Amino acid sequence: MKHIAIIGGGISGLTAAYELEQARRRGVELDWHLYEASNRFGGIVETSHHQGFVLEGGPDGWVSEKPAARELAIELGLEQELIFSNDATRKTYILRDHQLEEIPASMRMMVPMDLAALETSPLFSREAKRAYAAEAGRARELKDTAPREDESVASFVARHFGQEVLDTLAAPLLSGVFGGDVHRLSVRAVMPQFVAMEREHGSLIIGLQQRRAALERTGSTSAQPIFTSLRRGMGSLVQALVEALPADRLHLGIRLNALPADTDATLLATSLDTTCRLLPAAAPLLPAEASSALLIAFVWPGALAQDFSVPPGFGYLVPPTGSAEHLLACTFVDQKFPHRTPEQGGRILRAFYGGAAAARLRNATDETIAHDALEQLRHTLGPLPEPTHTTVRRWPRSLPQYEVGHLNRMAQLDQLVATLPGLHLLGNSYRGVGLPDLIHAARATARRLAQEPS
Repeated sequence: MKHIAIIGGGISGLTAAYELEQARRRGVELDWHLYEASNRFGGIVETSHHQGFVLEGGPDGWVSEKPAARELAIELGLEQELIFSNDATRKTYILRDHQLEEIPASMRMMVPMDLAALETSPLFSREAKRAYAAEAGRARELKDTAPREDESVASFVARHFGQEVLDTLAAPLLSGVFGGDVHRLSVRAVMPQFVAMEREHGSLIIGLQQRRAALERTGSTSAQPIFTSLRRGMGSLVQALVEALPADRLHLGIRLNALPADTDATLLATSLDTTCRLLPAAAPLLPAEASSALLIAFVWPGALAQDFSVPPGFGYLVPPTGSAEHLLACTFVDQKFPHRTPEQGGRILRAFYGGAAAARLRNATDETIAHDALEQLRHTLGPLPEPTHTTVRRWPRSLPQYEVGHLNRMAQLDQLVATLPGLHLLGNSYRGVGLPDLIHAARATARRLAQEPS
């Protein structure tokens, strides 16, 4: 009998427990228990409901092209709950000089699939458009001069497209995902697909175009929705996982001060700070910084929602300015996904603070945070009536920063962990922050563990 402790009841820990439970029910001799320090499971995945509104306190979905989250949801009986982003009306804006400028169509992050789509865009100056147009002609140069070592996202983007594209588009896009500083984020850790394109093609534009051509040749061009979520909210994934597990193996309110000594294996699926506390030897190799986030959701029911409008699309991003005053982004929730408001209609706007702004408001009351965010939304979107319901969620130091050299440090961390028999690390401090990445890593680790002899 193999005895296994899972420390941490977020999506990584719960997924690992689910995989181990499946093995146990197939007859594998193992005995697992999961310990969560807080009074709830799910980590930053949290959904609340208010009079027919579905309000996410953490991630609102996942990137559809990564299959792990969808596969798990279907296994848990949630296939009929899957919903998809309203891509037919997808638009995303950049807030610049107090105006919302639409990101041109056919962009993959900061790389255009179609240069013609840039021509009429007011987002970029003529110089930036020339830099885009010249990138394909520099393919050999870019391939031959690509650094052998890791570099920052800022350096990578500036080499290909120049400073304006970095500041205007790449910085807000990457800050929106990772909450970090593009001058410190590792391009190999956060944009490995573009690094691979540079190695093969030099030009990122050529790389995307050739990828699209290859898909067309194989008939694989049918576009899937960009984002996937769940009709009753992301919290239903957590609920389904918990319900699929024996209650007597799930333990809330258990804060460990040291790694358990009486197990054959320990899966450490904790936050960055908790991992450093429980495994101090790993601290020098783990991310040194983690960004905090504040998420504020505002609700306007049917009639009140008719008193104002927002631009079509999914929302807007705010370029980093170094100021601790500004929102990071705003999502037009009811336009991004269906089934987020009651049948009689309504509107949900979700505002985000990160980085210095989240730190500034760390000790502020919920009322102060909501007031601050609403005033900024009004400054950008125009007059907004008072919402009838507001939620504020705080996630301190929740996004570890994958800084330059991160993958090398992870390789050293793997070597360290290999000297600690039975220890396995899961969570968003290592090789991915999105739900599909976390789910895939947790399932793979648990499967290997279930197959290893005790």
